[in-house]
Amino acid sequence: MGAGKRLHMIGNAHIDPVWLWQWPEGYQEVRATFRSAIERMEEYPDFVFTHTSVLFLQWVEESEPELFEQIRARIAEGRWQVVGGWWIEPDCNIPSGESFVRQGLYGQRWLRDRFGITATTGANLDSFGHNASLPQILRRSGLDSYVFLRPKPEENAVLPGPLFWWEAADGSRVLAYRIPHEYCAPRDDLGDHVERSLATLPADASELAVFYGVGNHGGGPTRANLDSIARLNGADGGPRLELSSLRSFFDAVADDDLPVWRGELQYHSPGCYTTHSGIKRWNRRAENLLQRAEKWSAVAAALGVQKYPLRELTEAWQLLLFNQFHDTLAGTSIEPAYEDARDQIGHASSLASLAFNRAVQSIARCIDIPAGDGTRPVVVFNPHPWRLRADVELEYNWLTSDGVRLVDADGGAVPLQLTRSLTTMSSNRARLVFSADVPPLGYRVYTIHPGGAADGRLATASTTLENEHVLVEIDPASGTIARLVHKASGEDVAAPAGRRAHAVVVEDVSDTWGHGVTAYDDVAGEFECVSVRVLERGPVRAAIRVESRYGESRLREDHVLSADGRHVDVHVVLDWHERLKLLKLRYPTSIESPRATAETPYGHLEREPNGHEEPGQSWVDVSGGGRGLAVLNDAKHGFDMRGGDIGISAVRSPVWAWHDPRELEPGGDFEYMDQGLQQFRIRLVPHAGDWRAAGVVRLAAELEQPAVALLESYHRGTLGPAASYVADGGGGVVVTVLKGAEDGDGFVLRAYESSGRAADAVIDVPLLGRSIEAPFGPSEIKTFRLPRDPAEPVVELDLLEL
Repeated sequence: MGAGKRLHMIGNAHIDPVWLWQWPEGYQEVRATFRSAIERMEEYPDFVFTHTSVLFLQWVEESEPELFEQIRARIAEGRWQVVGGWWIEPDCNIPSGESFVRQGLYGQRWLRDRFGITATTGANLDSFGHNASLPQILRRSGLDSYVFLRPKPEENAVLPGPLFWWEAADGSRVLAYRIPHEYCAPRDDLGDHVERSLATLPADASELAVFYGVGNHGGGPTRANLDSIARLNGADGGPRLELSSLRSFFDAVADDDLPVWRGELQYHSPGCYTTHSGIKRWNRRAENLLQRAEKWSAVAAALGVQKYPLRELTEAWQLLLFNQFHDTLAGTSIEPAYEDARDQIGHASSLASLAFNRAVQSIARCIDIPAGDGTRPVVVFNPHPWRLRADVELEYNWLTSDGVRLVDADGGAVPLQLTRSLTTMSSNRARLVFSADVPPLGYRVYTIHPGGAADGRLATASTTLENEHVLVEIDPASGTIARLVHKASGEDVAAPAGRRAHAVVVEDVSDTWGHGVTAYDDVAGEFECVSVRVLERGPVRAAIRVESRYGESRLREDHVLSADGRHVDVHVVLDWHERLKLLKLRYPTSIESPRATAETPYGHLEREPNGHEEPGQSWVDVSGGGRGLAVLNDAKHGFDMRGGDIGISAVRSPVWAWHDPRELEPGGDFEYMDQGLQQFRIRLVPHAGDWRAAGVVRLAAELEQPAVALLESYHRGTLGPAASYVADGGGGVVVTVLKGAEDGDGFVLRAYESSGRAADAVIDVPLLGRSIEAPFGPSEIKTFRLPRDPAEPVVELDLLEL
């Protein structure tokens, strides 16, 4: 079998630094595996070793400098091949688009700094699906090809064979190869492994690649592996086996006439989109804290009030990227691994928060705030490069007997109301909420005055919230949404009575990964409404609380409508105590024959509304007949769309690190995941037209990076009562990143086209006295260097800032 073929034998060691072990054990396995690879090179002059994950090289550099120098020599020789070019092999569905950019930014620049090379082939061998934006991100990070294993042929039979051009929405392409059979091999003879690999590959292909080497817990190619390759080479009229590299393979097979695949590479283990709510929440929060910190640190550096904290923010990003490893972020590692992840992501978040606080405190100190008798200034910072109108909450330590009121810098009254303080102590500590209007990536000063707050309340009945734009009515019996009206169009997008199941509990006997699952639809029951009551009512916002229960679990949902809001926010508190079950929060609609769209990393995809479990980012939308509903969130990644109904997978509770075909014996002593309390937020956006008209992309960003209010004092300064530093125009091109350049020369700005439609963007950067005018293709990501010297031009860069 295989006569006339050449098999490129790719010697590798897939290393899971975290999985059924914690990271210190993974650290040691990297050292041992790399030492073994060096020894095999000394014994077999033709042996070529391939590995991914730049972080592993950093570990060796810091712990075994002698081994590191031996690796450096082998890289220069060409026998040690670094592929992937990323910091780690992450989950390829859950991280944000910017996280994928940073995998390449830090990985490729580290390789360039240490060895004078960059990888040219991307590699995520074991990740559980691959998002549709990756070809663009890979290509703009210096990678022209890609290898992966999952989904396997039996999981996705419609891929056009193992070798194809993979194309992103912007037209970028990489040459992709699905690894046959497995990336790991037994430690002895490879005959059976080669036969199994050939059996999955096209019979007419003359050039193929087969991976071998002991993996998962490291190991790499063995002497027996290499001896068997020599024995099998051309034996009995079989294929020629060549110790090779992925670069040699892709150079041999590149052909413009190969088939093209557009879109994502799915599905494998859809339970991973939801497993371990904590790691998903920690990751999303840290991503947003880091991007917020970078923007305001860049502003502070340009204003000359702080040095840009490049080293600290790089450390934070790299800690976060490590914990995006596919078995960590997917929730499939052992329980103690998540204590490590919590601490490391917590440290990354702390570094980001420290940098942000230094920046805004330094800027606030420079604002000229004239003294006012008996008053207190507040500075509100907007982290987005567009005008932000949102409710802002502020805890403060100053309350007069006759209440307080708020004015802006021009003396205009600002709606304000008192809300529940975070403390239950009897003190003068209080909490207020007010309607802020803040310039793009800027700030505005407000002032608290003694005296009564403005009169007025939103229209609120015991089960209804209403303003000029939205009406929401809660069914008092079921606690579900009976009406959700977009008032400008008069359209009620809520489902009719009899089809309003909301907090649905699903039987889920699948393993930690959710192997074999297509949809979560085996309904076990629903949460039962216990109470519906008005929680808050005032001139700024009103809220209705719905409390419900199922078994030993409790659910609290506060539906909040702002005075000028075009959406309803739902603050969710879940106390979950079910086992082998999943909670779907369903939002059924009256929309027929919808187009279903979900956000993906730096992009979006239309999907069939067939009820299948899907990965996503912060929003999903169903639209049809000139109306629609978008459901946004700040912590969840598993969704389904069934007809016009949207479901968010809120929590699932399998046993920790449980992999089929292992069955759970009755009465066994097992620990179940996601038991206890968690909180997250959902935003419901009824709209006319489609999701683009509703501004869903920006509303989701505002949910994840809210405005920040800072109590200030009176002082002289050089800055005015309001300022704006970057503005992207509010259209389809969204600025997501402003940061210090990696080489220290000025600043870097990144934006992407979010609507899938070409646009000519104008991005104003008054911070640096510049304006960027650039065409963007549909879904295109662009990066610009903005030098400090105004005489130097703005330059477009790749994602590596080169």
